[in-house]
Order: sequence, then C-alpha cells, then structure tokens
Amino acid sequence: MHEFWQYLLFVLYIFFFIAYLMVMFQIITDLFRDHETSGWAKAVWIVFLILFPVLTALVYLIVRGKGMALRQQQRIATAEQQTREYVREAAGRNPAQEIADAKALLDSGTISPEEFEALKAKALA
Repeated sequence: MHEFWQYLLFVLYIFFFIAYLMVMFQIITDLFRDHETSGWAKAVWIVFLILFPVLTALVYLIVRGKGMALRQQQRIATAEQQTREYVREAAGRNPAQEIADAKALLDSGTISPEEFEALKAKALA
C-alpha cells in the first residue's frame, strides 16, 4: 500500500511539473509575440523567470494576464479572417457573385425573401 501512495505522489508531481512548464511556455510565447513591450523589459522578465520562476510567473499572470488574453483573441481573430479570405479566394467567388446567385434563386422562387437576406448578409460578412 505504501508503494501506491508513492506512485500517486509521483504522478501528482509530474502533473504539476507539466502544468508549470505549460504556463512558462505560454508566458515566454506571449512575451516574444508582444510588439509593444521593449526588448529590455522582455529581458528583465526572462531573467526573473530564470531566477524566481514561480513567483515571476504568478506576478506576470496577475499583471499582464488580461493583456495575454486580449492578444490571444486578436491573433485568433486575425487568423480566422485570413482563413476566410483564403477560402473565398481559393473558391474563386466574391460576395457580388454570391449575392447574384442568391438573387437568381429568389427570382426563380426557390428561396424566400428572408432566406435571400440571410444569404446576402452572410456573403457580405
């Protein structure tokens, strides 16, 4: 039974170590992707992350956590927009063509005016 608790404690240590590494990599990634922070400030954060890792990580998350989230949201939105543009370009269709096709469907009676407006809004988005 004693070995079971040692094994469980070992697994717990590994879990926390991996969580710690994930936080550190996230902080370092955020530091180097932040274009508003000067090189000297980045260097100071890195030095403190090496000398006092847990304390510095907590301070970083408290001080810059909201900014980390906003920068991540901006990167995701930019990547999503670029993907949409690429898909539209690769498909070879532009919003005007999509609206014209929807108008043809509306004129033929295949779709309702509400569906036409929904397709039009989707094409323009």
